[in-house]
Amino acid sequence: MKILNYTLVSLLAVSLLSCKKDGKMNESGKDSVIAKKDSVVVPEIYKEYYGIYMGDFAGKEMITAEDGEQYEDFVNKRLSMKINRITKDSVYGQSIVNGNQRPFRGIFNESTKSFVLDEPGNDKTDGRFEIKLSGDSITGKWNAFNKTSVKSPLKTIKLSKKEFVYNPNFMLDENSDLVDWSNPKSFVEKYKDEETGKTESYTTSKNRAASDAIFKINASKQKLTEKELKNLRKLDLEIIKNSVFARHGYSFKKETYRYFFEQTDWYIPVSNNVDKELSPMEKENVALLNRFIKYAEDKYDSFGR
Repeated sequence: MKILNYTLVSLLAVSLLSCKKDGKMNESGKDSVIAKKDSVVVPEIYKEYYGIYMGDFAGKEMITAEDGEQYEDFVNKRLSMKINRITKDSVYGQSIVNGNQRPFRGIFNESTKSFVLDEPGNDKTDGRFEIKLSGDSITGKWNAFNKTSVKSPLKTIKLSKKEFVYNPNFMLDENSDLVDWSNPKSFVEKYKDEETGKTESYTTSKNRAASDAIFKINASKQKLTEKELKNLRKLDLEIIKNSVFARHGYSFKKETYRYFFEQTDWYIPVSNNVDKELSPMEKENVALLNRFIKYAEDKYDSFGR
């Protein structure tokens, strides 16, 4: 009798392990060969549509000018959509805007090649995508679930299919704008009035500017030295460091860094954590850059837009 009980227990344990092994994979990240629903195998379809689509995400927003005046204008952001899996009754993937990565789930209409995709709804920026696929392009619209919680509750979408590739040779385009427009700083300037001879002052806004060093130093390919870094501006060091993460597809939340890398054609945000993807040399270079960033100074200047 004891032998029979032990046998039943062993069979039950093996059965549980088998169920765990064959269980459903994470919807939000990893691609899988099959999905399981109510213990029924659901095959994947239209795998040719899987991948990353990037492009324009535009809508009207209220803009506040430097003098405080407000006006409405179109603001174009960059949207990255990744379709991970399509089955007969479900589509799974993720969207990335402004470094905010959100999963989505929806349905695919085979006859019209159109998708209706909903983000979870537990974030104020969540909404519904209604998009159509044509070749390697996606067009359509996005509507916010909460119309009052976002600046632009309705946006138009125009995307094209992209392939993410890590390449240590990727560098910023030498025609890139070197100014950090996101963090202007107020300074008090003094001047001497020629008529009265008195010293007057006024407040002006200045922006950080990078140097040409950001086009020359590659922290993914070369072991950096203190000599190379000691005279660089703080913004230079920040961009050189974050170029490492950009090459691995990190989705930046800080507008400053997004602005620099979105000027390239190779930057494709795919993840909000790429730490495990860095090579040993990249990790050493990032640590060295962090040490210099801590004590480096910025160069500010006045710029017009």
